[in-house]
Amino acid sequence: MSDPDPAASSRHASRPGFDASRAGRRAECDGGGGVPGTRFAGREEFAGTLTGDYVDHGDPPWRWYLLAELERKPEGYPGDAVWCESGSLFLS
Repeated sequence: MSDPDPAASSRHASRPGFDASRAGRRAECDGGGGVPGTRFAGREEFAGTLTGDYVDHGDPPWRWYLLAELERKPEGYPGDAVWCESGSLFLS
């Protein structure tokens, strides 16, 4: 099925990449996550090691980096990695 608006496809396109200068660097990030059983969101904090993988979403691009080997994550967080928005990423 094709998108009836070709411009909409480019606005929502995802483009993966790799940034060698960030691979292996320790970082922290925070973001919002849903509070189970509510319609609210709370802050979540993560710390770990950047893989160097990233994905750009949309136009203009909105970049997300993959943080793995998590040293800190919210209690009950099920994953071993998390995507962090570039504006919420703090390099050590």
